[in-house]
Amino acid sequence: MTDIHPVPSWLTGIEEQAAGRMPTFPVGEGRRSAVLMLFGPRDGGGEDIVLTQRADTLRQHAGQVSFPGGGVDPQDASPQETALREAHEEIGLDRAGVRVLGTLPSLPLSVTGFHVTPVVAWWESPSPVHAAEAEVARVERVPIADLMDPANRFTAIAPARRFAAPAFEVDGLYIWGFTAIVLDALLTLTGHTLPWDESDERVVPERYRRR
Repeated sequence: MTDIHPVPSWLTGIEEQAAGRMPTFPVGEGRRSAVLMLFGPRDGGGEDIVLTQRADTLRQHAGQVSFPGGGVDPQDASPQETALREAHEEIGLDRAGVRVLGTLPSLPLSVTGFHVTPVVAWWESPSPVHAAEAEVARVERVPIADLMDPANRFTAIAPARRFAAPAFEVDGLYIWGFTAIVLDALLTLTGHTLPWDESDERVVPERYRRR
């Protein structure tokens, strides 16, 4: 019988916790999309989150780290359905072991025009995942402890776009932009941050700024 891992207390009621406390921006008429923020248990204690690295051959966001997800299809009944369907397509996720906990406020992506709804979920019965389609180069379960480590945190800047925001670099994954902003906000909301040097500003490498 497969073990069922209970939802950690810090993720309980996450939608209610986030109400009025997460970044919000006006959402216009761009195409809707959803991403899956899938947290899971680690052997020996603690939690991790599933992140993917996009293929370098893509026209948009090539090589960037992201949550599994994509555009809403007509048959999708909700952002939760979109996020779970896309995660199955991209990383082979078995949704039977996933418990959806809620959604965060939608945010616009200025580069693509998408409006993205983060869907928070708990992997109560983890199963193998892998890069299931050509646009995904890598799938990793990144420990929350590594994201909290001040040595892995800095401020990413893209001067031409007047962009400056929290970023992470963990196990060769350069996490910036939308993904890092949402991760930072959720970790801060749930008390999973340590003091880090926000004055450590690093220009985003050109390979990650390609549109």
